[in-house]
Amino acid sequence: MTTPQPFMTARWSNLILANFAVPEELLQRYLPPSCEFDRRDGKCWASLVAFQFLDTRVRGIQRSWFRDFPEWNLRFYVTHEGQRGVCFVREFVPSWTVATTARVMYNEPYRSARMTMDVQDSLNSITAAYTVAWKGRTHTLRATGAKPTFQPVAESTQDWFKEHSWGFGTSRWGRLVRYQVSHPTWDVYPVRECVPDVDWALLYGREWGVMNGTEPASVVFAVGSEVSVSPKK
Repeated sequence: MTTPQPFMTARWSNLILANFAVPEELLQRYLPPSCEFDRRDGKCWASLVAFQFLDTRVRGIQRSWFRDFPEWNLRFYVTHEGQRGVCFVREFVPSWTVATTARVMYNEPYRSARMTMDVQDSLNSITAAYTVAWKGRTHTLRATGAKPTFQPVAESTQDWFKEHSWGFGTSRWGRLVRYQVSHPTWDVYPVRECVPDVDWALLYGREWGVMNGTEPASVVFAVGSEVSVSPKK
């Protein structure tokens, strides 16, 4: 039996995950059917995530306008029948075509915006900075990591936030959508500094204003790897 071709392959690099404890009521309306919140220390969690989307191919085809770009998303953590995964509140990419296709065809909460990505890599450290211009403001997520990298212990805080094999969403007909994300376990950089400069209310809606001024409880700066994404029934 031949293995089905993944829907998408890419290389995800220099991923910053700034992790926040979030009131459950902010996330409730985004929870897909038959999913439950994946709590840690009794709390619901969401992560501001920014990274480089590189060498992207959809169904094996690479297009010049859909090859290398930044993504910025807000994700939270759920379980479905024992499978740990992530859901998204909003995802930003710079391409209107990519965002519209994902939203119309797959009901994924993508939006297009002016964005930048910049990575400064030196012998002893690395700094990644991402911006998204939205609602009249430039929002920034920047982190500096030390070298060498290391692989966190299983079930450590860093491992818990970065290692998820499943994504979940809701179709236009109210059904559960699930897809599998495959990649090797990511190494991480020891984080020296992380500077999130965002207005939560502008990015995600007025109710998210309660998060303004909060500091991340933890930060993960992952090296990344090749990934493949496969929809599942």
